[in-house]
Amino acid sequence: MTTVVPTSEEDAALSVVRFASELAWADAGPEVAEPQVSGLCMEAEEFIVMGKWLELASLMITSAELVFSKVSETDIESIFTIICNLVTKTENPDEVMEIVKVITAKIIQQPNEKPAVRLKTLINLYNLLETPYCQFYVYMKALNLAVNGKVTEYIIPSFKKIDSFLKEWKIGIPEQRELFLTISNILKENKSMSKDAFKFLSNYLSTFSGEDAHVLSEAKEEAARAIVEFVRAPDIYQCDLLDLPAVGQLEKDAKYALLYQLLKIFLTQRLDAYLEYQAANSTLLKNYGLVPEECISKMRLMSLMDLTSDGSGQIPYALIRDTLQINDDEVELWVVRAITAKLIDCKMDQMHQSVVVSHPTDRVFGQHQWQALRTKLATWRGNIANVISTIQANKITEDGSQAAQGLVVR
Repeated sequence: MTTVVPTSEEDAALSVVRFASELAWADAGPEVAEPQVSGLCMEAEEFIVMGKWLELASLMITSAELVFSKVSETDIESIFTIICNLVTKTENPDEVMEIVKVITAKIIQQPNEKPAVRLKTLINLYNLLETPYCQFYVYMKALNLAVNGKVTEYIIPSFKKIDSFLKEWKIGIPEQRELFLTISNILKENKSMSKDAFKFLSNYLSTFSGEDAHVLSEAKEEAARAIVEFVRAPDIYQCDLLDLPAVGQLEKDAKYALLYQLLKIFLTQRLDAYLEYQAANSTLLKNYGLVPEECISKMRLMSLMDLTSDGSGQIPYALIRDTLQINDDEVELWVVRAITAKLIDCKMDQMHQSVVVSHPTDRVFGQHQWQALRTKLATWRGNIANVISTIQANKITEDGSQAAQGLVVR
């Protein structure tokens, strides 16, 4: 098969147009094909001479898309590398954006045809761009292509860099919402990534702080989903959902009020409250796919976390037994489960039948907890500064003494 072999940087675009048009018109016969190919090449050459990079991009991407299924992946990558490089030909950011739109529109048109190659092309395009919003635009197209083409495994590793991406993109709140929700939806399909899916869903909901009731209402369904995901997740025991207005609006909502009540039980109450709720709302739990046995297990661990936060420093085995509604011989098993899950930091005193708590663990980590943490850090910073000052003062004194001794010797 003929491959794209541009002879120089200058005629690379023409090589792509010629290569793609020859393949597209191959079945028509030379009498029909040659005039068509020549015409397209002349048009491309005019665009190059006149610096009409957007028009050239439209011409090239249309030709390239026609032969997408007829050439090897290597040739596709070569073709689209040359096409994507057109964004570097102009210094006009508006024209760059228009070129990006033309290229991405064609690439995502058939997501199920060689989706991995299409995704790689978008990533290559992203790396050629210098305008932050253009980068964000292409990244979102890549996310959607990955979903529709079922190749999300290639895009998921980039989620670890989202914080640094956000600093570069400097996008607005609506764009952040779109990004966080799209990522959360991708991750929720992978059970091993439920924790990350919940984190991005929480980030999405946090963007609604300060909004009016009308805007908040847009987040109702996702707020309800966040509650269900938190209750269901076997490895999430802390969250700040109760501090988020997007979640708070559900408290008096006709449809979701009971779901909000469930969240409040998990984050502020103990097992006995949950069992009462379960008895009265078994149908609701079933409708949301929540398994009672799993909820009880999680609530026991969260109740144990709550016992460590009362400030006493010691928890009698009997209190754990009664709170968790278990047998005497199960107490240590549940304490070990909590320690293994890193929910509590404690030691078991079997002689005195009690648990000695090293430091308490909060189920809710909201504004109050952040403020307390800031206060502690400020105190530690002050203590460290005092220690450094003392060391420096002692060093100055010591150096002065040594200097004085040197004078005496001389």
